[in-house]
Amino acid sequence: MIIVGEIITLKRNNDFRRIYSKGRSYTSQVLVTYVMKNRRKEVRIGITTSKKIGKAVLRNRSRRVIREAFRAISDDVAFGYDLVFVARGKTPFVKSYDILRAMKKELKEAGVLK
Repeated sequence: MIIVGEIITLKRNNDFRRIYSKGRSYTSQVLVTYVMKNRRKEVRIGITTSKKIGKAVLRNRSRRVIREAFRAISDDVAFGYDLVFVARGKTPFVKSYDILRAMKKELKEAGVLK
């Protein structure tokens, strides 16, 4: 677990596997969001990009755009959740506000936004 700014990130494989198997998923054309309650008083996020997205430059851009979109709404997210964002094929080619719009929709559907 690494703290970047005030965002706590997930790094361990078993955390990701637990969220994939027991969490709920919400999808859009540019993003998939997995949400699961945790027993902590903090929000932890993980971002994954597969090789289907493209080479390293596109995968890194996808992670940057997702991280920036989350940073914009991180104050509105309720505490006590683990979130995993999965990039999709269109993710590296859209702007951060498109990701932000999809992220808000999915998190609101999940009941995570305040």
